[in-house]
Amino acid sequence: MTTVTVEASKKYNVLIGAGLLEKAGELAAKVITPCTAAVVTDDTVDALYFETLRKSLEKTGYTVVKFTIPHGEMSKNTENYVAILNFLAESHLTRSDVIFALGGGVVGDLAGFASASFLRGVRLVQIPTTLLSAVDSSVGGKTAINLDSGKNLAGAFYQPDLVVCDTNCLETLPKEQISNGMAEVIKYGFIRDGEFLDILQQGSPDWENVIARCVSIKRDIVNADEFDTGERQLLNFGHTLAHAVEKCSNYEIYHGAAVAVGMVMISRACAKKGICGEEILNRVIELNKLYGLPAAAEFTAEELFNAVLSDKKRSGGKINLVVPEKMGKCVLMSLDMASAKELLALGV
Repeated sequence: MTTVTVEASKKYNVLIGAGLLEKAGELAAKVITPCTAAVVTDDTVDALYFETLRKSLEKTGYTVVKFTIPHGEMSKNTENYVAILNFLAESHLTRSDVIFALGGGVVGDLAGFASASFLRGVRLVQIPTTLLSAVDSSVGGKTAINLDSGKNLAGAFYQPDLVVCDTNCLETLPKEQISNGMAEVIKYGFIRDGEFLDILQQGSPDWENVIARCVSIKRDIVNADEFDTGERQLLNFGHTLAHAVEKCSNYEIYHGAAVAVGMVMISRACAKKGICGEEILNRVIELNKLYGLPAAAEFTAEELFNAVLSDKKRSGGKINLVVPEKMGKCVLMSLDMASAKELLALGV
């Protein structure tokens, strides 16, 4: 087992290894005295892993209640958020109790936002079951739901008390969900670690090491900028266009696939502008192909830019874009909307 410690507004451990779900109750009890545990999950994960978690928690002394949502991005909405809050109230949860988010990014974001807002803050344990949630959304404290206008427009910064990442959960993921997570893994290499890209190029990743490396990079960035006012925005490499791709597809394109396309588009635009070399673009495309990710989406520059206008990274008349400078290094570029439109159009 690998332990990565995050020291943000709340200090907590991210535990990574095989077989940890069966020990989740024991691991959680070291941080949170057994109490009522409200497990939020989706219908797919419920059938696969809830009973294992329930038995582990009850064996350790927790009283378990459960709320299940339909799987998929469309469930990250206001209706399910309010339904979870009502469920927590009906289950008589108090601030001394805990919420367990068992699932991928949708479950983690929903349960995390509910934890942040119910009774002004209830303790939270994240148990990611997808590669994407393991390397990205379960760590760092960003919680949110989608609105009709775009992704993650209502939410809160709320750090968990513990993250338990059982790499065995990846064994039940369909191939496209592994690819989906690899887009975020690739992102980490481009923003902070060129040598990591060389390891990924070899294929056959060791999941514990890969997840630990991604989480360590995110830990360092979150520790330096927890509330996303500067350096943390580097984690959005590829994401501005990715969110636009998702919205234009009515969320039929997975987040990871959209991030892969977004990284290609912004790299192509920057190569054309001379901000980075062609080798960056070529490397993104190569890694996407290696891990079964797309390099393009069938939307026009106008369609994508209209979707970008609702992105939460826009501030007044400007938007912050993450652009690659060299292998393993990205920088922030603040552009007015006209300049951003011109640059982004070069990548489509």
